[in-house]
Amino acid sequence: MQNRQENILPSWFLFVRTVVDSITSILNIVGTLLIVSVMVLVNSDVVGRGVFNSPISGVPEIVSMSIVAIVFLQVAQAFRKGRLTRSEAFLNFVGKYNFKFRSLIDLIFSLAAIGLIWKLLAASGPLFVKAWTRNTFEGTVGDFIAPIWPVKLIILVGCTALLAQLILYAIKAIIELLSKQEFSDDTV
Repeated sequence: MQNRQENILPSWFLFVRTVVDSITSILNIVGTLLIVSVMVLVNSDVVGRGVFNSPISGVPEIVSMSIVAIVFLQVAQAFRKGRLTRSEAFLNFVGKYNFKFRSLIDLIFSLAAIGLIWKLLAASGPLFVKAWTRNTFEGTVGDFIAPIWPVKLIILVGCTALLAQLILYAIKAIIELLSKQEFSDDTV
């Protein structure tokens, strides 16, 4: 069924989706490496604190900023793979009996999500500029400080990647709505 559905998708769409999916995968890999780095840092801090009575400075600040970065690095991949929280029972039921209605629901969902992520992106832009121009830091002077602009930049990049995935999802739903073919829900 997947091949039948791919046949109605234009080649430009498949090319753009391949490029966006590749970027999304790279962001996901960076997020995973950041998770591993945070795990190593936290464990090193625990060992340093317990064994050597010498904790690593700034671990709470690094972890709190890393969690935000990890979420935004991996959210586009989570959406692409269908791993964001949503109720599939109703959508699968509808898709089994009326694929066009399922595509309409997917289109409405994606348009609402595009609006939400666009607002988040628009609100995050000035925060990044402010953190960059003011050289804002997290932490305590004399102990540990880290600039917050990299996290603000990652938020912008993650929102942009998610926005691209949502736009592709909306275009795919529109193509499915306009096509004369019917597909099973297995192709989503």
